[in-house]
Amino acid sequence: MAQGVCKLLWLRRLLRDIEFGPQKSMDLYCDNKAAIAHNHVQHDRTKHVEVDRHFVKEMLDAGIISFPFISSEYRLADVLTKAVPTTVFLNSLDKLGMCDIFAPT
Repeated sequence: MAQGVCKLLWLRRLLRDIEFGPQKSMDLYCDNKAAIAHNHVQHDRTKHVEVDRHFVKEMLDAGIISFPFISSEYRLADVLTKAVPTTVFLNSLDKLGMCDIFAPT
């Protein structure tokens, strides 16, 4: 997320240089918004992400970036990484262009 925010900041500055600056916050689509930006509990094993978390949180509080909610039906990678309901699974497979090679023809 921190690298994505850095890229958005670079793009924002580039757009301002050519006098086409964004008028609102820039959207960063991610799946772990609660884990990084809004989680105030820090554990000893997560000290290496503390700097990145504060950077992302600072940009979020300043209104430079925003994390819009994305429904699971639009997150195609979920079918590859976690258990999803059958309807979401079948729709995601269709959107990814995957087919069941064992299905009767």
